[in-house]
Amino acid sequence: MNQPLRVFALLLALLSWPALAVVNGHKYHFDDAEQIARFQALNESLRCPKCQNQDLADSNSPVAGDMRDKIYELMQQGKTDDDIENYMVARYGDFVRYKPPFRADTWLLWLGPVAALVIGLLVVAMIRRGRPAVAPLTPEEQARLQALRAGAGSKNEEPKA
Repeated sequence: MNQPLRVFALLLALLSWPALAVVNGHKYHFDDAEQIARFQALNESLRCPKCQNQDLADSNSPVAGDMRDKIYELMQQGKTDDDIENYMVARYGDFVRYKPPFRADTWLLWLGPVAALVIGLLVVAMIRRGRPAVAPLTPEEQARLQALRAGAGSKNEEPKA
């Protein structure tokens, strides 16, 4: 390969580099700002199944891109937010929701933290209740304590010159 052709190939590669910065190769086109806000709200309310701690709007994983594409497609078909969310839950499970519904199979998810707090408070109360109270000193013990204090005080005194 001759030198001018190499320079041209390098220049072409450098000029095409910004094209890689577009997420998923395209942007979503909406007719009004309300649809944009709805699309963003849906993307922020659903979790990426691969990333597990990111919503669809923040995830760069391929599955999140596919889910965004499907949300856009369903919105273009006139589906409601509930329809779209139900579609995603049917496909990926309740995990994709940040706020799963309270049902028999999700009760531990909702009540678990409260139960752990109550159990912790009960354990602390039982431990505090089980501690023996400190009994006051008997007269013999008080006398012995006074003698020990008097003896310790005389040992620490410096001799007078």
